[in-house]
Amino acid sequence: MPDILSKQNGPILEITLNRPDRGNGADDAMAIELTRLIEGAAAGIACIVLRGAGADFCTGRVQSGPPPTGPGNAFAVRQFFEAVFKCYGAIRNSPVPVIAVVQGRALGFGCAIAAVADITIASEAATFQVPEMAHNILPTMVMSSFVDRIPRKAFTYLVYSTAAISAERALAFGIVSDVVPAAKLEDAVAQVTGAILKAPPPAVRGVKEYARHAFNMHTDSAIDFARNIHALINSSSEMRRA
Repeated sequence: MPDILSKQNGPILEITLNRPDRGNGADDAMAIELTRLIEGAAAGIACIVLRGAGADFCTGRVQSGPPPTGPGNAFAVRQFFEAVFKCYGAIRNSPVPVIAVVQGRALGFGCAIAAVADITIASEAATFQVPEMAHNILPTMVMSSFVDRIPRKAFTYLVYSTAAISAERALAFGIVSDVVPAAKLEDAVAQVTGAILKAPPPAVRGVKEYARHAFNMHTDSAIDFARNIHALINSSSEMRRA
């Protein structure tokens, strides 16, 4: 079976990390494929739903091999890790919302994907952790996914303590959007995707574009951007459909 499964369910692209026997630990090939699927989503896709098969969402990055070492290898080392940064970038830059569905452990790379997704719905049984420092790894890859998602105090606590936190705490930290009983997880996903599908496509994409840029702007610029995109999107004939 492929390590990543994908199918188009009407206007929803469903992507599943498919290594359940290994906690859906993702190597670089999986990160590259995930990036390709998100960036290559068809024009008619309204949202992307990302899941993990089995008991866990994703238990981290499985390194494909040792990185280059020794003096003068900084650029080669940087390139070695580029697949992960590009994967985070694909989620951020997707023109449609990416919804992560977390049912179990989300560690390292898995925690980062949960954080960087536009919406993350977690089971009350889910746990989140950044364990890299305990393994003598500087976790700036994961940290880059947090930088505009969670407050500084939560950011530094997760990284330095390496503590595993509950779904409710992840909600308080800003990693998660909502926490629901395990039995209701798919119902919650269906409710969110249903609301997205009812909205006009230009509005769905407009919200993503505004959220992607506005939080990095000065307040006055963000308000002006809102004025402009509001006029642009609401002038579309699709916004006036019955």
